[in-house]
Amino acid sequence: MIQIYSRFADAVTDVAGPHLPLLARLIFAGTLLVYYLKSGMTKLGDGVLGLFRPSDGAYIQIFPKAMEAAGYDSSQLGVFHWVVALAGTWAEFILPVLIVLGLFTRLAALGMIGFVAVQSIVDITGHGLGGKDIGTWFDGNPSALIVDQRAFWVFVLLVLVVKGAGMLSLDRALKID
Repeated sequence: MIQIYSRFADAVTDVAGPHLPLLARLIFAGTLLVYYLKSGMTKLGDGVLGLFRPSDGAYIQIFPKAMEAAGYDSSQLGVFHWVVALAGTWAEFILPVLIVLGLFTRLAALGMIGFVAVQSIVDITGHGLGGKDIGTWFDGNPSALIVDQRAFWVFVLLVLVVKGAGMLSLDRALKID
């Protein structure tokens, strides 16, 4: 019985193993790509220069307490706030696209893990998400925004950090995987 199970497990690994990174990228694309692109769009300023001038919405989302203290006037914030808002905005476009294309996938996925961590901290400390939204593991409710859902996001990203982009990726085509 153990030998049968072992052969079955080996066969599953042989068949599914090489496809796992591609599947992780597909799941990321299907669940988070548009989410992050739409979020990034809300942070762009007006016109072409909006790529370099984040909207007030960017500052409100990233620095909610600082914006409140500044009377929701982003011009009252400093260079640090501008750099972080700009980097956060660009990261919401660049990192997900790199993951879907499978280019510099390990670094992009690691960057997204950091992004999700910062996003979660800001949601809790800056936007005041509380217990029900934060959730806890092993509570029988898998729908909490932070602990439950984002754990799955991070797991998919960890697969890419550990395994790389896999087949059908620019990393593979460029032999950098």
